[in-house]
Amino acid sequence: MSQANEAIESDERVKRISPLRKALIRPELGGMCGTVIVFVLFLIFAGDSGMFSPQGVMNWSQVSAQFMIIAVGACLLMIAGEFDLSVGSMIGFASMIMAIFATTFGWPMWLAILVTFAITISLGAMNGLIVVRTGLPSFIVTLAFLFILRGFAIFLPYAFEGKSNIGGIKEISEGDWLASVFGGKIFKGLFQWMGDNELIATFSRGTKAGQPVIEGIPMLIVWALGLIFLGHFILTRTKFGNWIFAAGGDSEAARNSGVPVDRVKILLFMFTAFCATVLATVQVMEFSSADAGRGLLKEFEAIIAVVIGGALLTGGYGSVLGAALGALIFGVVQQGLFFAGVESSLFRVFLGVILLGAVILNTYIRRIITGER
Repeated sequence: MSQANEAIESDERVKRISPLRKALIRPELGGMCGTVIVFVLFLIFAGDSGMFSPQGVMNWSQVSAQFMIIAVGACLLMIAGEFDLSVGSMIGFASMIMAIFATTFGWPMWLAILVTFAITISLGAMNGLIVVRTGLPSFIVTLAFLFILRGFAIFLPYAFEGKSNIGGIKEISEGDWLASVFGGKIFKGLFQWMGDNELIATFSRGTKAGQPVIEGIPMLIVWALGLIFLGHFILTRTKFGNWIFAAGGDSEAARNSGVPVDRVKILLFMFTAFCATVLATVQVMEFSSADAGRGLLKEFEAIIAVVIGGALLTGGYGSVLGAALGALIFGVVQQGLFFAGVESSLFRVFLGVILLGAVILNTYIRRIITGER
């Protein structure tokens, strides 16, 4: 075995990669560096503001979890070489039809949720079918669906209720077995014990006196972590994950090698719709209402998170863990600006700057991988 290794090492046809080069081509590198920088900055400028107290951590964790849920689907699709710009509108559309089914039609919450998932996943499949059958750029196809779904999200509540916001979800979802999967909390007993032993803060007055300020881990965070694990496992441990990379790297070569490129892309469009509907359902349960403007610009935030996480815009390269780190950066910065007393509108400035930096870094990485100058 050692002789074989020596022969390989001495073979001039074998391209040797230095440890530094290996580190540079890791897709998570940009996300890891960005995460460290962001945490250090806010530890310095907002460390005394409560940002890193249990309540502060829970705040930016929930914001980050929202980005993570949609970033997982967007990441897999972008690695396969496609985009879905309808994600944000899908969130608004899904939340609205779910609320209409439950309130206007009087369906039980579990049925409204399941039917909503069936409709949105079918729309995701339609997106994918149009892209692979017509050969049109997914950017154009999903841009059209962005306007279609947003239009329906605005039209439907006015058509059925005469307003843009539908409430009353809390009463309908009370005790519903499926609603609790999206809107409940876990480890409540543990957090109550921590509060009783003064490990975390508790309310000192009112009807909640003695109860912990943090009641448990919201299902929003549970869903985010679950989807990250699922996406990472599929991408790195399954044959389907290899197909995703192949479809985004060189689709024609992948087809010639027996990879079902069209089926892979259609399934990934369905998965992005699934992730969008998960976030929509969680938000409906959290706010006990649906609003026509929900999900606005989320598609671009998901793409930016994926790019920050190291995915190439050309496809064939990326990481779910990197996308999750990009989403974490979003959540920390969005809440960190508030804790630091900085004008919140500067968050958009940050998005533009970090997107530009991530694209430049990814271009450099692509040149390292392909050997271009």
